[in-house]
Amino acid sequence: MTGPDPAALKFDENGLIVAIAQDAAAGTVLMVAYMDREALAHTVETGEAHFWSRSRKSLWKKGETSGNLLRVESIQADCDGDALLLSVRPAGPACHTGNRSCFAEPAILLDQLQATITDRKATRPAGSYTAQLFDGGRPAILRKLGEEAIEVLVAADHESDDALVHEVADLWYHAMVLLEERGINSGAVLRELADRRG
Repeated sequence: MTGPDPAALKFDENGLIVAIAQDAAAGTVLMVAYMDREALAHTVETGEAHFWSRSRKSLWKKGETSGNLLRVESIQADCDGDALLLSVRPAGPACHTGNRSCFAEPAILLDQLQATITDRKATRPAGSYTAQLFDGGRPAILRKLGEEAIEVLVAADHESDDALVHEVADLWYHAMVLLEERGINSGAVLRELADRRG
């Protein structure tokens, strides 16, 4: 892997630069840390994220003790050269708390929708359409997913672009409900697409 030219980067007075780790498939920001030149070099050399610990004042490899490594696919500098974006494939939770991300609340739409679907499956609030789907079990979810697939085909052939977008949104949503019913996070589909892309 190649990284940005260290000579073009603006390290701060302590020799550090902000490094943001983002899930390469889902786009979720997993964590923010700091790198020095050595951490950047180790990351580029090994393909695994290394950072500089400001509290321990030492180089550390993310996941060295927990096994929750961050495999780095690419590194890019921002337009000013004073921050790095690492596109990573996490091997487990990125946060020391055991959460997927160090940021507690889902920030991107896919994560927000996944969190809502997961919550509806667990809590089954009265009046929730999603809870009703889970109450109906897999047959009800499959039936609704089939209906939505047909509606996508009809919209694609006979209706407006807006209608097609609406129906595809319904199809994606119901597919996410099916995945959750099976105990599969929708991020697995994004990782499969990322693998296919190479």
